[in-house]
Amino acid sequence: MKIGNKRPNIKLEMTGDNTINLSKLGDINTVVYFYPKDSTPGCTTEGLDFSERHKLFKKTNTEIYGVSRDTIKRHENFKAKQSFSFELISDPDEKLCNAFDVIKLKKLYGREYMGIERSTFLFDKSGKLVKEWRKVKVKGHAEEVLLACKELD
Repeated sequence: MKIGNKRPNIKLEMTGDNTINLSKLGDINTVVYFYPKDSTPGCTTEGLDFSERHKLFKKTNTEIYGVSRDTIKRHENFKAKQSFSFELISDPDEKLCNAFDVIKLKKLYGREYMGIERSTFLFDKSGKLVKEWRKVKVKGHAEEVLLACKELD
């Protein structure tokens, strides 16, 4: 996704028995972060880091959404187990993943496969993409995104 692009017009299921269309969120800054898989160590840490700072994000008029290809049932279990304070979006057909170009060739133990590259996108309240992070390293990332949100207002 290119800086300046708007939040995509794609409707998907998310936790809390809701659906979401990022293009219809209205006057709010939005963090959309993509992660490979529920209940894995790095993804759990990243989610907890965002959740821990959720109130601080809210003070900057920013909402957080986590996205992976996991099912709603897996998302609900993951969210409940970790007590995340934000919603998780299910993208099993990779519609949102493809819109953000986060499906990449990955390698694990010599095996190649297509998977989600940990990435985060920040949209301002007009829905315009203002910052993106690719190949994210979890440590310190949520704090870095929060600082970027504070600069928006």
